[in-house]
Amino acid sequence: MAGQSDPGGSTFTAAELEFLAEDETVEIVPNMRMDTLDFICGQYGPLRPQITAQVPLWLAVALKKRGNARDDIPDVYLVRSLIEDIKDVRFHKIGTGMEKLTGRASAIVLKHISAMEVNIVRPFTARALETFYKLDSPEMLPDSERGAVKHSQVADHGQRRPLRPNR
Repeated sequence: MAGQSDPGGSTFTAAELEFLAEDETVEIVPNMRMDTLDFICGQYGPLRPQITAQVPLWLAVALKKRGNARDDIPDVYLVRSLIEDIKDVRFHKIGTGMEKLTGRASAIVLKHISAMEVNIVRPFTARALETFYKLDSPEMLPDSERGAVKHSQVADHGQRRPLRPNR
């Protein structure tokens, strides 16, 4: 994708995901008459008052801000409640997947989660794995856990610059 913050990878920022989601079509109810709208991404319309029309989310938001249309959501409170329920279930799923995270994990497999959900947990997961690796490194282990073989440190007796004579 052009303009992706991580062109070599497959990660998107929250703003990039929001931008991609704006192309989803939604139903609106126009308040005015408008001929067919020609855009690079396609044609939308004609729009007629009180007749539902399918338009991309970005166009619906623009028309609603100008007072030229309203969204066609039958029961807004039911939809919000269902979205909250879905969010709770999905974050519970992510939480149970995180419980499986151990110090030896190099990856976590969580199936059927959205890119936005991955963006939410990525910083925490990355910090947790870094902490696990730091705690698991040999420098952090007590001497008794490192094993019987201890390597002595050898001093570096390489070339040194001469000291100035005392005066």
